[in-house]
Amino acid sequence: MILFAHPTGNANVRHAALALAQSGLLGEFHTCLAPASNAAWLRLLPAALQRQALRRALPPELVAHTRIRPARELGRLVFSALGLHLWSVRETGPLSIDRIYNDLDQAAARRLRKQHPRFTAVYAYEDGAAGLFATARALGLRSFYDLPIGHWRAARRILGEEAELSPEWAGTLQGLLDSPAKLARKDEELALADTVFVASSFTRSTLAGLPSAPADIVVVPYGAPPPPPGLSPARRTPGDPLRVLFVGSLGQRKGLRYLLDALAALGSGFELTLIGVPSSAPCVPLANGLRRHRHIPSLPHGEILAEMSRHHAFVFPSLFEGFGLVLLEAMACGLPVIATPHTAAPDIVREGRDGFIVPIRDAAAIAERLTWLAADEDRRQAMGQHARCRAQQFTWDSYTKSMIAAISTRLNMRASTPEPT
Repeated sequence: MILFAHPTGNANVRHAALALAQSGLLGEFHTCLAPASNAAWLRLLPAALQRQALRRALPPELVAHTRIRPARELGRLVFSALGLHLWSVRETGPLSIDRIYNDLDQAAARRLRKQHPRFTAVYAYEDGAAGLFATARALGLRSFYDLPIGHWRAARRILGEEAELSPEWAGTLQGLLDSPAKLARKDEELALADTVFVASSFTRSTLAGLPSAPADIVVVPYGAPPPPPGLSPARRTPGDPLRVLFVGSLGQRKGLRYLLDALAALGSGFELTLIGVPSSAPCVPLANGLRRHRHIPSLPHGEILAEMSRHHAFVFPSLFEGFGLVLLEAMACGLPVIATPHTAAPDIVREGRDGFIVPIRDAAAIAERLTWLAADEDRRQAMGQHARCRAQQFTWDSYTKSMIAAISTRLNMRASTPEPT
């Protein structure tokens, strides 16, 4: 049985936990919030917070396995909604996401010490695994580590370069703000792991040569749900602009400067929509871009998919990513994609067939590919159809099967290894 922990339980976390439950390998799932849809306390929250909390609702198969630690996370959501951000200041605030990760990690470690005969392994995620893994190591249990984005040393190098190249965007590069203590904790987690799961070959490449990384690194790409029924890809008629879409956090780690520069170079005939929350740091070129182009701060997931189906191309020029699930979602909606090799694009996009892979920091290459897509609607439609078929090869079902196969193999290897005499 596996003790599995993650504070917020996003899509890939839920599918991994659900796979473990369905395969009989999940002992406990530790998280912060897991409200039932009819929970009475939800009615006490403003509507926006209700919707946010309900995103944490779990499939029925997980409920019996779940242990929650809600106080800090609920406080963070409420205080943030009230504009009391001092409480959630990065790393130091009592309701910061860093404190929440650490609090759940320590609670899971205490639980493991008390109940360890029930468990054969633990599974946890970056920034929330050091205490649990140290306890597992002391008890002789296996530790599975999930690294959802490239290693911090590679991030520091790439984002540090970007801060020099684009100083007006430097404040949006939040990855450069991590303290030495937080970075040391990341290295401690990696050193304690027996197996590392990553979602892309790019993430795996950032671990190459690190003395703290285990030799056992497994690449399992994420999946994407099928687009909602009734949605069909948009088709351009003569005279229509090419509608271009970006979805993600609005900061320079995502390469937004280069997308905005590409659209500025293209001029008329192209319309850009940006869906995402802007960085809290002041950034004049980002603010100007949001005024110039269509900006939607947030949408429910189903409405994001609907927006994808209304557009003609998806651009994801990220400088540093772990996967970029929106790539698969856009492809599933029939959009050709333009992305960089610092995402999952090399693993999922067939160059010139489903989309294009362009170098990081290359606005000219983005503009060139968009011009190509705008010039031939039949070829753009064909690429969108190829993208839709390609996305069907990367489902959450295939993700969970691959995860369970990899975990089961490693647990069986541990079980069959005789104890030293």
